[in-house]
Amino acid sequence: MKFDLCAKLHESNPLVHCITNYVTVNDCANILLASGSSPIMADEPEEAAEMTAICSGLVLNIGTLNARTIPAMLSAGKKAHELGHPVLLDPVGAGATRLRTDTAIRILEEVRPDVIRGNISEIKTLALGSGTTRGVDAAEADKVTEENLDPVVAWAKGLAEKTNAVIVITGAIDIAADSKKAYIIRNGHPMMASITGSGCMLSAYMGAAICAKADNKTEACAQCLCAMGVAGERAYAKLQKMDGGNSTYRDLLIDEVYKMTDAVLVQEAKYEVR
Repeated sequence: MKFDLCAKLHESNPLVHCITNYVTVNDCANILLASGSSPIMADEPEEAAEMTAICSGLVLNIGTLNARTIPAMLSAGKKAHELGHPVLLDPVGAGATRLRTDTAIRILEEVRPDVIRGNISEIKTLALGSGTTRGVDAAEADKVTEENLDPVVAWAKGLAEKTNAVIVITGAIDIAADSKKAYIIRNGHPMMASITGSGCMLSAYMGAAICAKADNKTEACAQCLCAMGVAGERAYAKLQKMDGGNSTYRDLLIDEVYKMTDAVLVQEAKYEVR
């Protein structure tokens, strides 16, 4: 894999429309800026489609659903699909409640996103129509391990073929799969789970990545996973030298995305292709 995502993001400066989790919206905006992209956060139904039309891509994150954001997501998603703009769906907490599950499935069917990014339990819920999560975290029984990696990769490829979307499963081991190829990424640090919004930030970042590398969205997702993981590792190494905690770590993580280069990824990315 030729690492070129960082350069392409800074060259193209994609404008990404995020209808996202209000718990993490500020961090999502900041990580987009750090990556060389530009954010727009607009969830009013009356302007969502119009706003999407002026952007390069769209990220739909169902982390804090309400009666206003659901129609905004559907309206913006349909407009983005009509215009050929890349769409990423982050089905946060799908499987935890019927509203989340139904909304995620409706977006999947009506918008047909280019990328679906979530933990293994959320992705299974979309595939099966029901599931279980621990809040917004993956159920323990679902977690991807070295022992079950091959069948999970095969399953992800099958789901990618069925949905015509890149399937991105994140956890201790990350997977980005289309129907023919899967990238396995082993970058990252457990400290990333100690901050609210690392997944939401990743989805926003990945939304920009699929705009910058629209001709190869699977590789764009894989490079983004590597970049976020390496940033997490570098942030933790700096945290160890400081008297800081998880809030400091969040800031360091965004800083490391800001400083990320393709040359760093060539040296530090840990990935394989299956």
